[in-house]
Amino acid sequence: MPYFDAASSAPLHPVARQALQAALDEGWADPARLYREGRRARLLLDASREAAAEAVGCRPDELVFTPSGTHAVHLGMAGSLSGRRRVGGHLVVSAVEHSSVLHSAAAHADRGGEVSEVPVDRTGAVAAPEYAAALRPDTALACLQSANHEVGTEQPVAEVAAACRAAGVPLLVDAAQSLAWGVVPGDWSLLTGSAHKWGGPAGVGLLAVRKGVRFAPQGPVDERESGRSAGFENIPAVVAAVASLRAVRAEAEAEAARLRVLVDRIRRRVARLVPDVEVVGAADRRLPHLVTFSCLYVDGESLLHELDRAGFSVSSGSSCTSSTLTPSHVLKAMGVLSEGNVRISLPAGTTAESVNRFLEVLPGAVAGVRERLGAPSGAPVPVEGDALVVDALGERCPQPVIALAAAVARVSVGGTVTVLSDDEVARLDIPAWCALRGHAYLGESPADAGSAYGVRRLH
Repeated sequence: MPYFDAASSAPLHPVARQALQAALDEGWADPARLYREGRRARLLLDASREAAAEAVGCRPDELVFTPSGTHAVHLGMAGSLSGRRRVGGHLVVSAVEHSSVLHSAAAHADRGGEVSEVPVDRTGAVAAPEYAAALRPDTALACLQSANHEVGTEQPVAEVAAACRAAGVPLLVDAAQSLAWGVVPGDWSLLTGSAHKWGGPAGVGLLAVRKGVRFAPQGPVDERESGRSAGFENIPAVVAAVASLRAVRAEAEAEAARLRVLVDRIRRRVARLVPDVEVVGAADRRLPHLVTFSCLYVDGESLLHELDRAGFSVSSGSSCTSSTLTPSHVLKAMGVLSEGNVRISLPAGTTAESVNRFLEVLPGAVAGVRERLGAPSGAPVPVEGDALVVDALGERCPQPVIALAAAVARVSVGGTVTVLSDDEVARLDIPAWCALRGHAYLGESPADAGSAYGVRRLH
């Protein structure tokens, strides 16, 4: 069964499995002890730290291991913000950061801090000059991911790091998605990663803090990990995590070239094989293994179930799922379609045959979901007038957009359709539908219940 969700968690690399088994026999003791077993554990931990630091591009004494990538983000942001509290309480993030960054930012705001979000373009990228303009004399910390978790767009980290350095502001880079592919460029100050994203075991993260960065660990601390990450180190998991990172790095150039060809094939063929689909994210400056697209008139949860039944494990940033009642913050910030979203992230070793079979299955899966939901067929319908009001109150994604599409076909060219909806997703998907179908979005206004969205038919 093809597994196409490596961006969530990559399969355990064979090298990690071997290293984990070996380290279970040698790395179980307390590395702080002086007896033989403790010294063996310390040697394993120190060697792993040196290898991880080399892969990250920092000094070994600048890197600590944490219980997860999310924990590394929280520790890094809290420690840096506290260490620079005399400078001020201003935090800068991009609008498409991972939820771990945004959760930390929200906690900072709850404590009285100020947070500025830098917007992104339709590919999901920030503009370095715009990011630099958000920095202020009271900015304590800036955060920017190296590559987006949902759409794969790479960010201008080196340019933003240079701007932060010039302004005297430390930059924290969430490198969870990109560390498998290479060193993060630029003069960053803090960096975080997560082992299960590159084929290591879950439960291991890393945090690098450059020398000279003001950093004050928050919460109770102990003697472990330079006082920055409390608790007994899981040495076997750390050894396996670092072994897998070195292994995937050794294969990265060749595997990136191979997977990029497969992803390019998906990007091209999905747009040809499936009507009313939008491929999102940067076409060139992106991770080599990840592609995201959204399908009009599709319930994202139903589509994922259809693909699962066909033997394909994929992910979604769609708002149309039982677990996500609001739009993906990434797709929302990009201003692109969110309904029927599918994220494909290919693990190492993915074959061309499995990608080709996915492309054979996808059109039928989308068509089946659309038929069940009553999506418009495209057949001619009689014009009923110059203005229609569609009551979609109580309907959930993608029904308001399906109702809009049916209504637009029934008004004359130049006529208007007003959609009444209390679904939060409509605020994103109705403008995106207009952009995709070539009609004019007239804006949103309050209604007795929910909102009224105006659309003008242009063709």
